[in-house]
Amino acid sequence: MNILLDSNVLLRLTDPTSASHGIALTAVASLRAQGDVLYIVPQCVYEFWVVAGRPIAKNGLGLSVAECIRELAHVEMSFPLLDDKPMLYTEWKTLVMTFGCQGKVAHDARYVAAMRTYGLSHLLTFNVGDFARYPGLVALDPNTIAASAPQANTP
Repeated sequence: MNILLDSNVLLRLTDPTSASHGIALTAVASLRAQGDVLYIVPQCVYEFWVVAGRPIAKNGLGLSVAECIRELAHVEMSFPLLDDKPMLYTEWKTLVMTFGCQGKVAHDARYVAAMRTYGLSHLLTFNVGDFARYPGLVALDPNTIAASAPQANTP
């Protein structure tokens, strides 16, 4: 199965101090072990960059530009990037008008628009409820995936 990653998963993968870091790692590893392919889109990268470089006091990771560049390179090596297709804007506009998206939820609509242009139906996100309005979209919760992942044997 092909799955799009939300930036909130990437941010937790990058931040070892996050309470959800291990959950994100386990969920991604579990999905890959099942043969799933995890993708990113430009929207994910933009959001990642903004939060990674934002000060910790303002709910960011507080990374320098050099650290953001290094982390972004790691993200790009770890997950294939699906570039925006020309019909993304039209699809996004249709979604925000159809579902009455205002404010921050319009960012989520852009993820959904990208997914639709690539024929993807699954999204790995910590904000499952934010995507409930979109029929046919399956929002996967990393908490649920990690909880059902086989436990590694420890010596």
